[in-house]
Amino acid sequence: MKSTIVGALLGATLAIPAVAQDAGDVAAGEKEFRKCRACHMIKDDSGTDIVRGGAVGPNLWGLMGRKIASQEGFRYGDGILAAAAANPDMDWTEEELVAYVTDPTQWVEDKSGDDSVRSKMTFKLNRNQSDIAAYLTSVSPAK
Repeated sequence: MKSTIVGALLGATLAIPAVAQDAGDVAAGEKEFRKCRACHMIKDDSGTDIVRGGAVGPNLWGLMGRKIASQEGFRYGDGILAAAAANPDMDWTEEELVAYVTDPTQWVEDKSGDDSVRSKMTFKLNRNQSDIAAYLTSVSPAK
């Protein structure tokens, strides 16, 4: 019995650092966002540029808590529109964004339930995804 309790406590203790590492670093995310600027901007509701960038992808101001593929005036691809249609109540969260930027096409396939759809975003982020998600949360209005 003692060994079971000790084992459970040891396992829980070792898991704590792993959970803590999942939280993104805002400052690191701001630096990492440079990779995103080629296609994305962050412009607030008043039109003030927080981060000047491209317009190939949607403006990422207020992304967290926003419905998937819902930025007014942006022409989304069929893949993410299919994911949004299959999940009408889904909002962007840090967890969903991390999964999306890790493999956008896999994410839209999984969320839409259709293996034939593709994401227009072809860039895959292999590291620091949580940092970028934390940064985008930090520069967006509270929901």
